[in-house]
Amino acid sequence: MKQRSMVVSVLATLLLCFGAFVGVIAADWHPILGLDLRGGLSVVYCPNAPHQSNVCAPTGSVSSAKLAEVVNVLEDRVNGLGVGQPNIGVQGPDVVVQLPGVKDARHIEQVIGQTAQLFFRKVLCGAPSYVKPSSTTTSTTTPATTSTTAKAKSSTSSSSTTTSTTAKAKSSTSSSTTTSTVTTTTQPAKSGYTAPPVCPATFTPSSSNPSPAAYTPLTSYVTTTGVQDANNQSSDVVLPYPNGPWPRVELGPVLANGSVISNAYPQDVAAGWQVVFDLTSKGTTIFNQKIAAPNYHYLVANDLDGVVETAPQIDATSFSGSGEISGGGINAQTAGSLSLLLKYGALPIGVHILTSDTVSPSLGSSSLHAGILAGLLGLALVMGYTIFYYRALGVVVVLGLVSTAGLLYGIIASLGHSAGLTLDLSGITGLIVSVGITVDSYVVYFERLKDEVRAGRSIRSSVDKGFKSAYRTILSADAVSFIGALVLYLLSIGAVKGFALMLGISTLLDVITAYFFTRPLVILLGRNRLFTEARGFGVARGLGAPSAEARA
Repeated sequence: MKQRSMVVSVLATLLLCFGAFVGVIAADWHPILGLDLRGGLSVVYCPNAPHQSNVCAPTGSVSSAKLAEVVNVLEDRVNGLGVGQPNIGVQGPDVVVQLPGVKDARHIEQVIGQTAQLFFRKVLCGAPSYVKPSSTTTSTTTPATTSTTAKAKSSTSSSSTTTSTTAKAKSSTSSSTTTSTVTTTTQPAKSGYTAPPVCPATFTPSSSNPSPAAYTPLTSYVTTTGVQDANNQSSDVVLPYPNGPWPRVELGPVLANGSVISNAYPQDVAAGWQVVFDLTSKGTTIFNQKIAAPNYHYLVANDLDGVVETAPQIDATSFSGSGEISGGGINAQTAGSLSLLLKYGALPIGVHILTSDTVSPSLGSSSLHAGILAGLLGLALVMGYTIFYYRALGVVVVLGLVSTAGLLYGIIASLGHSAGLTLDLSGITGLIVSVGITVDSYVVYFERLKDEVRAGRSIRSSVDKGFKSAYRTILSADAVSFIGALVLYLLSIGAVKGFALMLGISTLLDVITAYFFTRPLVILLGRNRLFTEARGFGVARGLGAPSAEARA
């Protein structure tokens, strides 16, 4: 190999490594820290067993396609919340969500994990608080007036407990599109509003008070929440109403589900926060025929995962593709959560939290500092030892480790910016382990040089010949390391993947730098007497070669 080409190889490698480092710094790209280094939320969800909301489904009973749909919906919800660099995936039968850097972890946990199965049901009556069977007292709460209005004109006012659904109709001209109030002059017999009655202790279906199923006395409910048959879509149900005028409500059969909604977003207006929703073309017809027209001036509840979020009065017989939900104590947070769930739809299967862990930012920062300190300390010890043992060749090790570190930083920062790669504590561990693998390559080469010198060859001839046999050993060792890292990455779950990825990347770089950097640099040093014969620090001293051999 000509000396000029070797110089070019060394300089090109250094330019690439340090250029990558300087480039990402100039672009203000930094490695994206993982959950354990940055703090945040880690939640494992498991699919619900059929008809059991808090029991995991048996392994293999849920298809991979369904789990993939769950991941897609969760990703949409997390992105809608503005959480950066989420890590969401399937591990065995479960779905793992890792959200680094989140602040309101518990709120996010509740929002993203909701099944968000939305049903529209007519409110039949307001139920009192749940009373256990052993109790003889049933408390009754007098309901406050709750109304749902069409988009109000400037003269319309409502109380703080009012919940309204507004129909937004659009009228077009040749030059502009404006929003106008829907006229609600039809069905005069239903004009005005009377709140639904409090549910009786017993209920007997009749022609004047029909019900698809017999009504069980409230005092005989055996569930501690007082919820009755929440998943039944074809009959009456009794559900909790946390923000309503009654503790619970009895609702009729499902009129429509959340699939009629195509988009939703929160909006802050003078009267308070509201949720604006858009209907699909098919959903508009369904909403008008099954909800708006037959329930004009009646309450229709939004049943979200077995809990009534709002129960607005329908104030229009026709909705022209959009509407609004307002009042009823809706604030910025609840408006944002509700619109997010409506916008991205329901999970295809029910899930519940299997494990939930919150890592504080201070703990993550401590882990990061400890990992960096351990890495730098180990690197310094290795560099000091190689310089002491191999003298001038030890400098080659130092330059190789520093340049490889610069290139690694550039790769990790670039992948974090472009592909969302996160660096966690296990990844740092993989990088620290890779230092040993890289140094092993140098040791294999240098020890081979020692064997060549002991066999009577000069340093000048040994540096080239010794690399050929040493490189085969380096390739074999790195191949074993890379295969191990690849198997770990493909078969492992969780943090082990980060370890395997960093180890695999470092191993590939070791193969490349050994050929394009270490080999030409050592050959150049071996051909220069200034480095081979330097007193106490030369290559000859590091290889244990006599001065006569060095001069040869």
